[in-house]
Amino acid sequence: MSEDKIKEFLETGSDWEKLKTSVPGVFIQKLPPYRSSPARLAVEVNPVDASGNTTKRRGLLIRYLEEYENFKEIINDEKLPKLLDMLANVNPGGGRAALKKSDDVIQI
Repeated sequence: MSEDKIKEFLETGSDWEKLKTSVPGVFIQKLPPYRSSPARLAVEVNPVDASGNTTKRRGLLIRYLEEYENFKEIINDEKLPKLLDMLANVNPGGGRAALKKSDDVIQI
């Protein structure tokens, strides 16, 4: 994906429109203008199923490299998997079933 295509998306895309990237689960989303801030683009991280459709209504929006670094630090904290395991043990149903990956995906 070229920077020119991204710039064109910022100029011509609709508010809240998403643009797929070559990385499954990573999208570019156009955020509308807000108060004195102009329209901006953000990266949305949202898991996808075997068909490439998002599994959540909203994903994690990341606007700046610093935000990415902060989220990466939080997600990589060794205590987070322990907390998620405790939640799975407490929540009804024992947590979500794992998503199956399809073998019939065409590699590009």
